Amino acid sequence: MNFSETDDQRIIRESVRKLCLDFPDDYWARHDEAEEFPWEFYRAMAEAGWIGIAIPEAYGGSGMGITEASIVLEEVAASGAAMNGATALHLSIFGMHPVIGHGSEEMKQKYLPPVASGELHVAFGVTEPDAGTDTTSITTSARREGDQYIVKGRKVWTTKALIAERVLLLVRTTELAKVDRRTDGMTLLLAELQRPEVTISPIPKVGRNAVATCEVVYDELPVAIADRIGEEGKGFRYLLGGLNAERILIAAEALGIGRAALRRAVNYANERVVFGRPIGKNQGVSFPLGEAKMRLDAAELMIRKAAWKLDNGEPCGAEANMAKWLAADAAFQAADQAMQTHGGFGYAKEYHVERYWREARLMRIAPISQEMILNYVTEHVLDLPRSY
Repeated sequence: MNFSETDDQRIIRESVRKLCLDFPDDYWARHDEAEEFPWEFYRAMAEAGWIGIAIPEAYGGSGMGITEASIVLEEVAASGAAMNGATALHLSIFGMHPVIGHGSEEMKQKYLPPVASGELHVAFGVTEPDAGTDTTSITTSARREGDQYIVKGRKVWTTKALIAERVLLLVRTTELAKVDRRTDGMTLLLAELQRPEVTISPIPKVGRNAVATCEVVYDELPVAIADRIGEEGKGFRYLLGGLNAERILIAAEALGIGRAALRRAVNYANERVVFGRPIGKNQGVSFPLGEAKMRLDAAELMIRKAAWKLDNGEPCGAEANMAKWLAADAAFQAADQAMQTHGGFGYAKEYHVERYWREARLMRIAPISQEMILNYVTEHVLDLPRSY
């Protein structure tokens, strides 16, 4: 086993960390408060080539793996950008995985280069109000009319919908009642988003407000057959191919948030003097921070294992899910302890830990809940009976 980063990986980490210095915590606090997309940061990352890190070189990307992409997003989150910074980027990094793996050559040539350069924003339209995690129960439909599909339905939690030109959209092309398996009959489309047939409504939320998440209604939206990813009816399995990458990258972002929170907590514990001594001298303060460090480092090991397996073509569903569970749990514990370490000041926005806390809490819910990951592990790893 080799636990050392390669020279390339070290350069990636150092370069992203240096770039992020131009976007301190106050920048993210302002954009979160104003609910304003961080365009300056996004463009800087695009110009540096980081958005296309996992897109093949033939289509304008760097052709690197999920391991390298996870390092990029970990450093972004750890800089204090947290999810406001990471979410501005990660849909372009992992969202195009189905296109890379199953799209036509024409589709790859048309869409991957502008995504890699940051010119084309892509959203992810899967979740529905009445389906939630039960993806096979989606009802958004697409009927074939000549050389196009006509889409009708409603999606929720579509991040970046306000600014994205395209959406990776999962639809039913065959009704659930007419398929042999629930996972059949779903198709992936790379649909236009900014059209009169589409209504986009931001969802007010507790955190990560620099990047809007929306409800999107599709009312007879035409989508060209050429914008279908792979074969009709196989969209669910294409989607699954990209979910492991998503789990790993989300885990890396959680790890970054935890490290940002821990860094601030340790600094405060060293500087804050009460009763004539730094509060970090008290074991009631220091021990939970030590535990946070151990939890984060343990989560990182699973992230690295999952990313290595994915990059080397090995099955990694268990590791990717475990990485997300462990990192989300560790990040929230670190952020919560950072709040506790700061005492009353932790509730004050000027110290930023409340923002880390709000965003770390999200990681235990999205893009998949901790409970659903436990369902996966107990069923597919421990061979226990399916619970749902």
